[in-house]
Amino acid sequence: MKRIAVLGSTGSIGTQTLEIIRGHRDELSVCALAANSSVDAVEKQAREFSPKIIAMYDPAAADELAGRLAGTGIKIVSGMDGLIEAASMEEADIVLTAMVGMIGIRPTIAAIKAGHDIALANKETLVCAGHIIMPLIKEYKVSLYPVDSEHSAIFQSMNGEDHADVEKIVLTASGGPFRNCTADELKNVTAADALQHPNWNMGNKITIDSATLVNKGLEVMEACHLFNVRLDDIEVVIHPQSIIHSAVQYRDGAVMAQMGCPDMKLPIQYALFYPRRPYLATKRIDFFELHSMTFERPDPDRFKGFRYALEAARRGGSMPTVFNAANERAVAMFLKGSIGFTDIARLIKCAMDSADVIEDPAVDDILAAEAAAAAAVEENARSI
Repeated sequence: MKRIAVLGSTGSIGTQTLEIIRGHRDELSVCALAANSSVDAVEKQAREFSPKIIAMYDPAAADELAGRLAGTGIKIVSGMDGLIEAASMEEADIVLTAMVGMIGIRPTIAAIKAGHDIALANKETLVCAGHIIMPLIKEYKVSLYPVDSEHSAIFQSMNGEDHADVEKIVLTASGGPFRNCTADELKNVTAADALQHPNWNMGNKITIDSATLVNKGLEVMEACHLFNVRLDDIEVVIHPQSIIHSAVQYRDGAVMAQMGCPDMKLPIQYALFYPRRPYLATKRIDFFELHSMTFERPDPDRFKGFRYALEAARRGGSMPTVFNAANERAVAMFLKGSIGFTDIARLIKCAMDSADVIEDPAVDDILAAEAAAAAAVEENARSI
């Protein structure tokens, strides 16, 4: 029996993880849950999966949940200390980190130091702290399994191969709902429009990031850390059908690609069961129905957020944190209707231009850079 701590249990990745666990109760169990403030959802999960501990980041939500679950024997904790306690609990075999935002960094570090394998679905962990996380993975001799569809595809395509033979990583992107829109048309995009992803069912924030292509820039940063490759060794390719989830080209010219119908349960289950591949009730590719697959170059002139992501990656230090934090704050404002779609990239650039970059940031430096970038976005948004 493999025991799973699910951090971010009420989000898109977390709920799909619980669906997988539900279908494999003879092999998987839940030892911990963590969420922000969704008391109703977590109570329902707790009664079904009976974890030993639940961490609610919001203390008020933790108090309410504790009252509802009184008598169950489930320990309720709160705040960052609570997240760390859940992530580092002795019973966990693997910790799935799917909480959105910087709050995922410290619990992931705690889980690694506790000797737990990591199923990683929190982008900020590597975008902002990859230079900290990857050495810790080696030091504590634990495994890191990427849950992102693209990074899982790369991981699978490199399985059994000599890393020294890798010539190029091909990171695919759907292009989002606006890949054929002109720059002028993008100015009039609404949040409702941007949330209509053509292929994937994801949370609101990552769906907007896919529409701006910022998500692909963040994935480039992650890939550099995950697979120890240079920025120039990663090629982003728009693949609207989302059948090839990413690929690896080797120095003999061979290309290994992982393919499948768009479904996040596949990379989640692969991370939980690696190296096994148990049955998964998901749609199969029908090549006769598919007919063709197409590929395009991304346009950094129309999707400036993608361009700024690559600039942040090349600059390094705390600049990826500035980029990520500025984007996170700008996306929240866009979803509330206070700024336009193209303002997201504009505000990211303002934050980057005003940032003081730290070359080798510690966790406290990362959190300080996050706060400064968010403040810069707020200040510059007033002039829009």
